[in-house]
Amino acid sequence: MNSAVIVFPGSNCDRDMAVAIEQVTGKAPKMVWHRETSLPDGIDFIAVPGGFSYGDYLRCGAIAARSPIVAAVKQAAERGVRVLGVCNGFQVLTEAGMLPGALMRNATLDFICRDVALTVTNSDSDFTRLYAAGEQVNFPVAHHDGNFNADTETLDRLEGEGRVAFRYTTAINGSARDIAGILNDKRNVLGMMPHPERMVEPAHGGNDGRRLFESVLAAL
Repeated sequence: MNSAVIVFPGSNCDRDMAVAIEQVTGKAPKMVWHRETSLPDGIDFIAVPGGFSYGDYLRCGAIAARSPIVAAVKQAAERGVRVLGVCNGFQVLTEAGMLPGALMRNATLDFICRDVALTVTNSDSDFTRLYAAGEQVNFPVAHHDGNFNADTETLDRLEGEGRVAFRYTTAINGSARDIAGILNDKRNVLGMMPHPERMVEPAHGGNDGRRLFESVLAAL
């Protein structure tokens, strides 16, 4: 699998993401700087990692979404390339219009950093095919602006079309309907606040995140 990890000023989970991808696929991803205008040839999978792109000035992800490389990521997604946005990466994808809704300040106004339980809501995607529908998994979260919200029509559409991939088992940050991760309409773009790349080997305290990357690899 040929993969790429997008790197912005302020990204701090890019190396975690790269290590997870290499552990699962056996091949290191290309690290692509935000000022690049194109992706390497033959990329099958793109990861937009967590962190604090541009220091989270304006809205989280708003400046990064206008970086030159994001236009190339959008074009790749339109061609069917799988794109994963985690934490700040999820924020970037919503700001870029690749996913609906917005990530707002946590309802508690606190930074949340701990492992959380999730329910796999949709196991019929290239990101979740190796999970069972309804299965409970544990991923870490580390965010201050992870409160997913959208208007009722959009939320109903996400639910009705089976595009909610993960849901918090208990209220964490105020997210509407406890949504933790969503898919685009083509199901080749996934945005999620929890960090699967931080749960890929037993030394991390569990390996529930590993199957997400294995799912993408299996799909390819």
